[in-house]
Amino acid sequence: MGLITLRQAADWCGGWVDPKYENITFLGASNDSRNIQPGQLFVALKAERDGHDFIPAALGNGASAVLCTRTVGDHPAIVVEDTRLALGQIARGERCRIGMTVVGVTGSVGKSTTKEMICDVLATQYRVGKTPANHNNDIGMPMAILSMDPDTQVAVLEMGMNHFREIAYLADIAQPDVAVITNIGTMHIEHLGSQQGILQAKLEIIEGMKEGGRLVLNGDDALLWNQRNRHSIPLVYYGTQNPECRNLSTELHQEPSLLRFNARCGDETFAVVLPLEGMHYVSDAMAAVSVGLEMGISTENICAALASFRNMEGRQEIFEAKGYTVIKDCYNAGPESMAAALAVLGGRKGRKVAVLGDMLELGSSAPAEHYRIGRIAAENADVVLAYGPNSSRLISGALTGGMPPANARAFEDRDTMVAAMKHMLKEGDVVLVKGSRGMRMELILDKFLAEET
Repeated sequence: MGLITLRQAADWCGGWVDPKYENITFLGASNDSRNIQPGQLFVALKAERDGHDFIPAALGNGASAVLCTRTVGDHPAIVVEDTRLALGQIARGERCRIGMTVVGVTGSVGKSTTKEMICDVLATQYRVGKTPANHNNDIGMPMAILSMDPDTQVAVLEMGMNHFREIAYLADIAQPDVAVITNIGTMHIEHLGSQQGILQAKLEIIEGMKEGGRLVLNGDDALLWNQRNRHSIPLVYYGTQNPECRNLSTELHQEPSLLRFNARCGDETFAVVLPLEGMHYVSDAMAAVSVGLEMGISTENICAALASFRNMEGRQEIFEAKGYTVIKDCYNAGPESMAAALAVLGGRKGRKVAVLGDMLELGSSAPAEHYRIGRIAAENADVVLAYGPNSSRLISGALTGGMPPANARAFEDRDTMVAAMKHMLKEGDVVLVKGSRGMRMELILDKFLAEET
């Protein structure tokens, strides 16, 4: 089963374990005492609340042992100075013990969808593990590694960040054999200062890469294209526009709920079909194509995997509800992904409504970016409703872009917005709901659809 003994884990992280407990084993880890699974390691983190206060509850719910800085009674434990760092070191040890190939995925936009596409492509020929949902930080990624089956052949690990050195930390744990950078956008610019700062932070992934690794980059992104000849590591470029990319998509066609394009990869060209709307997904698919080819996946299997691809919950879910066509895209948002989602809305027939939440972590550029997105919204929607502290800036942009004042409104609370939606929306409307994760736009959508309309 790939169980880890407390002695092994303590050796990996430099911790102490009472000899009478050193042969106790665990599989997987969690820092939540409420949903910990029997046999897992409970990680007592110090955050807003001290995880040590929940050790008795975790043990009562079936935790096999505890990773802590102090014991709370007599129980199986690994005692360390810093539980967060120790968790990473234990995950690094397990990654090495399993010996799997690791694909690391980072970037400003599209990394979760790209990760999922890569997983589907590689799963046609390998046993694949991955980071679930948004487990892409210094807690979630190590826990994902510790939950993987011991027969995992390839792990696809998403790596997120909003400060310098966070990607370097994750890459040191994961030691990627293949690394993918999807693009350099403006998300997290609040903490990184500029797109050059974001580029610097994303390139930290190279620091942890194993010898002989390959770096897969989006050649349509000018900052990434400028990295050629700057690194000793082999670079593989993919793109949708740059003809100099090794792997290039051509002849793009959007049909209702279907994308078609050709992938020209070296001397070979093959047709790809994606059950998605939005040209921005072609870039994600080309990253998956590139990784697949680098890892020996046949073109037939690549095409089959992409043709049956289903995105993560909350990522451009399109469905009919109470007479509306809903485009639910509430997972996260930045200027680039917001513009792409609005383009999808604009391509739909019928009356189009954009229900938009704030884009977070933009720092001093937030007012200008929300204003710019408002103008883009005016080009693609008939009605624009915005929620959050920057909603007035977004609506100002929409009005400047020609949106009639009666069709553009800003809101500071969810209930008022839901009431306005109930009043303004009409049967047959196409409704896009999108915003940053912290805005919880799914709550607005759920409440709106639960109301009598």
